[in-house]
Amino acid sequence: MNCRIAFSVWRRPRARLWAVAGVATLGFHIALEIVARRYGLPGPITNEVRDAVFAPKSGFLLYAGMALMMVVLTWRQRFIAAGAAIGIDVAFLVVRWAVGARTTDCDPVGTGALWVLLGCAVIAVTRRTGRERALLLKGVGLGLLLVVGRTIGDTWLFVTAKTRPAVLDQYVATADHALGNPSWLVGRIVTATGPIGFNMLHVVYGQLALAAVVVALYQLRNVAVERRFPGHHLLRTFLVIGLLGPAFYMIFPVVGPVFAYGTGVEHWTTASLWSQAPPSEHWAVADLWPETPPPINTPHHMPFDEITPRNCMPSLHTAWATAIFIHSRKGPRILRIAGTLWLIATLGATLGFGYHYGADLIAGVVFTLTIEAALRSFDRGWDRSGIRLVAYGATVFAALLVSYRYLPLEMAEHPRVSGPFLILAMTSVVYGYVRTTKLWEPKPAPAPQPEPQPELI
Repeated sequence: MNCRIAFSVWRRPRARLWAVAGVATLGFHIALEIVARRYGLPGPITNEVRDAVFAPKSGFLLYAGMALMMVVLTWRQRFIAAGAAIGIDVAFLVVRWAVGARTTDCDPVGTGALWVLLGCAVIAVTRRTGRERALLLKGVGLGLLLVVGRTIGDTWLFVTAKTRPAVLDQYVATADHALGNPSWLVGRIVTATGPIGFNMLHVVYGQLALAAVVVALYQLRNVAVERRFPGHHLLRTFLVIGLLGPAFYMIFPVVGPVFAYGTGVEHWTTASLWSQAPPSEHWAVADLWPETPPPINTPHHMPFDEITPRNCMPSLHTAWATAIFIHSRKGPRILRIAGTLWLIATLGATLGFGYHYGADLIAGVVFTLTIEAALRSFDRGWDRSGIRLVAYGATVFAALLVSYRYLPLEMAEHPRVSGPFLILAMTSVVYGYVRTTKLWEPKPAPAPQPEPQPELI
């Protein structure tokens, strides 16, 4: 009987998606832990266990994960969960202060939120049954996936730096001439704005998860009442982008203009995960960014340090900001405005800080729309329009990567042709996505017409 129930659950598309995501995350977790240990560093599992006892790296992310889990709870349960998390954090603060535990570069709170997440998982298994158990486990799963995504991402970035000694920045920088070297242009603009513009963009760039949580909470606001999750929401797209995107870092390793063509010191942040010193300046081609665009020469593979992540192609910050923009379209006006401003600010930050080339952003937009189309097609059932849209987006994305790698010099020498062509390729995917998804929207049923009344004689 239990086998029959399990088989019937497995036949549901969403159940299969959750199962595959869980197994893939667990397997990837274990593999990254082994790889990190081979390089003498703690892996994601070690860091997650550490966050459960010591001061966490990102307390905000832990509380954001707990907030996502609480969409399945009643208001009374939410107050209890929040109170328990705060109480646990206060207790840990007292203990850390008493023993003089080191909390440098860590957040003072966040451990309580992680304990509440794990406690709700135990309650779901031991005290819930049927649909209530499944709903609570889904909520816990969403929260934990957001939490473990950070630790997995940190370790994966370290792996890209260790396993890809040569980078392809010269290829992308050469191809970027077709777009007018936007990173150099926006970099000078951000520099001219001084600390105010820099700090504002830095907040937007560093708190991308905050915007995602706000939009996701709006989309999932009725889960506690309806006792089920909507068919498609932002977190699904976010998680798939985070799962598939980093694989291309191994295929197309790029460090970004501030590192390949600059000192990389002012904006150096990620390398602090594994080292106490910023990347050496001698790895850069020259100190050109953002004042002087790189010359047009035949590009070559260039060796780089083993600290800086190869996390530029495609730009996942752009991909995630695009997903936030798409999912905010059906929200209230203030959410739509916030989604638009967040996308614009993220594009400005990725270019203005020298973290990405313009070519990275184009690839990131196409990448997101292709994933979004695939997830929506999966949810509604695959048909010809969905297959055609996903195939077209994947083809354009692959063509972009191939052109950046094998045709950068030709693109730089003919910018009046190649530049508009790149924009046209991205725009065609945007147009195809908008046009196809509009056809998928349910059409309102016509209002019933009143039957004519017989005339009285």
